[in-house]
This record gives sequence, C-alpha cells and structure tokens, in this order.
Amino acid sequence: MINIAIYVYEGAEVLDVAGPFEVFATAARLAGTSGESSSLNPFLIGQTGKQVGLRGGFRVMPDFGFSSHPSPGVLLVPGGDHSAEQKKKEVANWIKQQNSVARLTVSVCTGAFLLAEAGLLQGLRATTHHEDLQTFAAQFPAVAVEADQRWVDEGRILTSAGISAGIDMSLHIVERLAGSRLSRQTAANMAWDY
Repeated sequence: MINIAIYVYEGAEVLDVAGPFEVFATAARLAGTSGESSSLNPFLIGQTGKQVGLRGGFRVMPDFGFSSHPSPGVLLVPGGDHSAEQKKKEVANWIKQQNSVARLTVSVCTGAFLLAEAGLLQGLRATTHHEDLQTFAAQFPAVAVEADQRWVDEGRILTSAGISAGIDMSLHIVERLAGSRLSRQTAANMAWDY
C-alpha cells in the first residue's frame, strides 16, 4: 500500500488538489479491476483536520490532521494562494518531517514555494506556475528554476508547473510507482492527453 498524502490548506488551487487525487484514485481503481497490485491510497491532510476552503469557495473535508495521519509514501503539496502557508513555521516543519519518511515529495504549481521554504529544493532543479517563476527565483536563488517544463523530476523530489500540469506529473508518478501500462490506462480512462 502506497499512501498518497495530499496537503490541503485555505486558498489552495482546486485542480492542484483534485487533479492529482483523481489520477491516483483512478489508477487504484483500474489496478484493482485488472488484478494488478498498485495499492495506491490517496487521501487529504489539513493542518487541523477541519474543513478547508480551497480557491473559489470549494470546500473539502480532510481525512486527517497533522496530529494523526498515516505515514505518506508520497507527499503532494498543491499551490494556490500560498503566501499565508509559506509563513507558517509549523507547516514547513511538517513538510520537512514528512519528506524524511516519504518515498517522494512533490509539489504542484506554487506548492514549490512551500517545498523551498522547508529547505527541500536547495541545489535542485524545480518549476512552478509560469507567472511565478521570477518571484520564485528571486526568493530562492539556490534553486535552479526551469521554465517551459510541465514537471521536473529530481528523483525523490518532483515539482510541476501550473495547475493542470499536476495531472501530467501525477501520471508520471503512477508510471514510476506502478508501471507505464497503468499510467496509460489511467490517462485513457480520464480522457487525458498524456
């Protein structure tokens, strides 16, 4: 069983959360019906475990809070209105702690700011939303910022460009964890051009 922990916070981008969740949930369902054993288990974690308002007023109920959740095999941090989250030391510390046990730590869009704030991107290549590349480069000069990339895979750390790019990166993660056949089936089921 590979736990896919998706962090949710006030102002997170809806598709940054829902797109990857759909990829991992669809892959798990398809693997189950074909007899394969990918055992992907996506779930949501919020800081307090209470309901969270994503961008545009889309409300979600996390499955867990910081104080009690399964150990992640993959930690996914979405972007959105990340400024307040970036200032929270407890969030940076939690991301750093989860990274120490996760197989992969990944960000979608401006979630890269939160990974960088936690010190996880120093000396690595990374990307983020195209409108935020310059700001990101200025705030985190030790990160080699990649423009015009849907996602950047640095082994244990992956970052994706804006919003829908998180779906592409998540399909790539399914391929890494469970093989190209399942990632292709997942994309086809979602009618996604991958």
